[in-house]
Amino acid sequence: MSRSRKAVIVLLAIVAVGMATWRWWGHSVAVQPVKLRGAVLVRSDDVDKQIPIAGVRVSVSGGLASRKTWSSANGFFDLTLDDKVKAGQPVILQFRDPQYQPLDLTVFAGDRLALARMVPIVESSPVPASSARTVVSDVKIRYLTQTTTLMNVGSVVKTFRVVNTANVPCNRRYPCSPDEKWKATIGSATLEAPGGNIFANGRVSCIAGPCPFTKIRYDGFSRGGPMLRVEVMDWSSTTTFLFEAEVFQSMIGDSVRYSYPVIFGQTLHFTVPADAEGLCIEADLNRQSIVFPLGPEPLLSWASCTESPSADHAELFQCELKPDYGFK
Repeated sequence: MSRSRKAVIVLLAIVAVGMATWRWWGHSVAVQPVKLRGAVLVRSDDVDKQIPIAGVRVSVSGGLASRKTWSSANGFFDLTLDDKVKAGQPVILQFRDPQYQPLDLTVFAGDRLALARMVPIVESSPVPASSARTVVSDVKIRYLTQTTTLMNVGSVVKTFRVVNTANVPCNRRYPCSPDEKWKATIGSATLEAPGGNIFANGRVSCIAGPCPFTKIRYDGFSRGGPMLRVEVMDWSSTTTFLFEAEVFQSMIGDSVRYSYPVIFGQTLHFTVPADAEGLCIEADLNRQSIVFPLGPEPLLSWASCTESPSADHAELFQCELKPDYGFK
């Protein structure tokens, strides 16, 4: 067989293997669906007024999405496109909400963030306090949080002895003095806090006997806790130690907290911890101080409020004034 014929056969074999590999790869690798993610905001030249919009219906024209979705409380939306949509292909996102003008936004399919800025059907503009029928001022937020405090309810005192005989050679029999010359004894004592209380400021002192020839071998008391323990080494005559600590009781109670909202135009923003209770807004309406409790649904007579969780597990509130109300 000639060399040229052999070369042709080898080339055909390589092509056949390559095509088989290509077919196998094409069938074995699943095509990942293309996703579109983004946020829906109020359109404004002022960045502080580009407030997230919740509940906006988001879809793709031409039925190119597997489903439609709605923006979340912080304006986020996530859409999975149809399998036939390829990365980089232009698609039209449609945003619909009865309070905002319809918006069609052309984007390119792929791993990019789409920002939809919608225009309110009735533009909200700040109402001067002088022309508002009701002036809202001195707004502050009040809520309760549970706090744990420690109350000193007494102290515990205990004495214990470490019995030993002085000047007895160790002869390498454990325990020995630090210089391994004299026989030693290890003594211990324990304190247990009653009724689920805890200890703090634990301390141990040698009060009788040849104290210079003693050493604290184990410190299980200085950090505090429900149980304290100490071990002492004595390599002289019998010594007496004083073991004492202060007892603290955990007290759980409600603590009143105040915070102040940030106001942009006709909208106020504030956050409270996720465990906040008894949430209220205190405000002056035409110089009359009124407390407005906020229940599970944040309803106010003078503002429309929305609530959403934030990334740090706090609760974010946005309240927009109703017509005929103005901030001062």
